[in-house]
Amino acid sequence: MDRFELTPDLSLSRLVYGMWRLGDDTDTSPAHVQAKVEACLAQGITTMDQADIYGGYTAEAILGAALRAAPGLRDRIEIVTKCDIVAPVGRHAGARVKYYDTSAAHITASVDASLRDMATDRIDLLLIHRPDPLIDPDETGAALDGLVASGKVRAVGVSNFRPWDTDLLQSRMDAPITCNQIELSLMAHEALVNGDLAHLHQHRIAPMAWSPLAGGALADAGALRAKLDALGAAAGTDWSAVAIAWLLHHPAGILPVLGTNNLDRIARISDALRVPMDRQTWYELYTLALGREVA
Repeated sequence: MDRFELTPDLSLSRLVYGMWRLGDDTDTSPAHVQAKVEACLAQGITTMDQADIYGGYTAEAILGAALRAAPGLRDRIEIVTKCDIVAPVGRHAGARVKYYDTSAAHITASVDASLRDMATDRIDLLLIHRPDPLIDPDETGAALDGLVASGKVRAVGVSNFRPWDTDLLQSRMDAPITCNQIELSLMAHEALVNGDLAHLHQHRIAPMAWSPLAGGALADAGALRAKLDALGAAAGTDWSAVAIAWLLHHPAGILPVLGTNNLDRIARISDALRVPMDRQTWYELYTLALGREVA
């Protein structure tokens, strides 16, 4: 499987396994979680996407239990996690309101909690989860630089940032911002033309796509869904693999994040790699997604 190089000593698999639903499974045992990771590894998917808030601040610990039970597994994967969302559940149940916290104290405490919960001594990629209107870029940038220097974090990035948010934070940092995880799919394609993806491509920042299957919206997408079904059948797979192949075809090197608790579906994530995709097919799908011809 192709990889995206973040730094000279760290790369991610082009397909990423998303763990936001890990706590929703009826079986969260270490053995079952390990089976999910092994199913990914069998396809060359080595990158696991987490966040401290996932599962009401429980998903990281569920992964950690699996890593404790199978210590050799940690060195075979890259862990991505995120921080700065404070929601009044779990460890932050006392919060009066949901808010963002990009203070140095909060980021540092969040990283220490993630390291403990996931039973690891390092986070491969730490993302600031949401833009914070109250961000002090000097403080936040210094905190992120310090985490990289300490070895607790190997690389840093952002999530849901617009170009100007990324540029502001980067202007106060020594370590490079290596990734931006944004919503991107056939149903949420604004980033293709609003400057978000162009900015990442320009600066060689990894564009990671959350909700690449549009959260189920493609199921009722009419002519677009029919075309996806037809292309999937021709490739010996299903519509979802075609929707992911559409993202993979973009030259910016998009990394789709796919989350499912079904082992059979996990085993088929890499089907997207064998779906033929040329320029005209890509534009056929884009035209159907737009609901009109391109200008």
